[in-house]
Amino acid sequence: MDSSFASQLVEALPLPAFFVDANQRLAGINADATKILVTALLERNYLMSVRHPALQSAIETCFQDGNKRSLRLTMNVQSLEMVYGVTVASVGSSGVLVSFMDQSSAEEIGQMRRDFVANVSHELKTPLTALLGFIETLRGPARNDDKVRDRFLEIMEREASRMNRLVRDLLSLSRVEAEERIPPAEHVDMGQLLNTVCNSLAPVAENKGTSIRLDVAGDVAVTGDRDQLMQVFTNLIENAVKYGGDGDVDVQVTMLPRDPAVRGAAVLIAVKDHGQGIDPIHIPRLTERFYRIDSHRSREMGGTGLGLAIVKHIVNRHRGRLRIESVLGQGSTFSIILPAA
Repeated sequence: MDSSFASQLVEALPLPAFFVDANQRLAGINADATKILVTALLERNYLMSVRHPALQSAIETCFQDGNKRSLRLTMNVQSLEMVYGVTVASVGSSGVLVSFMDQSSAEEIGQMRRDFVANVSHELKTPLTALLGFIETLRGPARNDDKVRDRFLEIMEREASRMNRLVRDLLSLSRVEAEERIPPAEHVDMGQLLNTVCNSLAPVAENKGTSIRLDVAGDVAVTGDRDQLMQVFTNLIENAVKYGGDGDVDVQVTMLPRDPAVRGAAVLIAVKDHGQGIDPIHIPRLTERFYRIDSHRSREMGGTGLGLAIVKHIVNRHRGRLRIESVLGQGSTFSIILPAA
């Protein structure tokens, strides 16, 4: 095959590809494949450009028997580890065509799914193990001990509630993800909504010896899903009460004439606590599923590790932005920016 035709052939392909002619020379390579091989010496033996042993072997064997081969390769491309599905196919007596399909995203999604299943299994296994242990004890030595039985039943109820919260949050996360591409259309009065949330959480704050202060600047409304927004601010304000130390929680609502994040008029809702703050190293990962700064404390407080992941997806559905700011020793501010109605 003529080298100019080989170059035109691989350039026409939508995938990274190169062609090795019958003399085992690199006869053509497109721009995307050049990024993968790094060194592309046209009209020279392909071994001078192809350095991956498994790919070298596949090309060599294809020349020998003419059979198509598929392999999965992990390669370093521009300082990134990429996963490719590679096809090595004979083009009759003309040579061998090699093409690459980027599978990095699919691999990442698969790993996220595996991690998610592992995390869910772990989160359910811990309370289940405790429940089974208490049941076994209640059937045996503690059968006739009223005090022990009552104490164990109280713990069992707490563990069962923990599993119930986890299942509830998993279902909620699934629903939110399914609806993420469907824009909400309800007119929501944010002052009224936040007032409802703050009143419902007032007993929690009182039990902790703190209070929730709400400051709304006039009539503020957004186009959204009232139930989902209620879930967002219940989560953020409750977290501020539980983890924000002994200081009060401030909820401030401000109208912004224009915000670049939403490309127009916006509503800024900031939830600020005066607790110990968050180490900056944790902030980028706070919205990951099951990520916790202090796993033991979070579980003691009834957290499932899914709250901020749900918040992130709901805010994305509303074309809004979540911003987290924190200073160690001074507290944290979780801000939600939503397009104004």
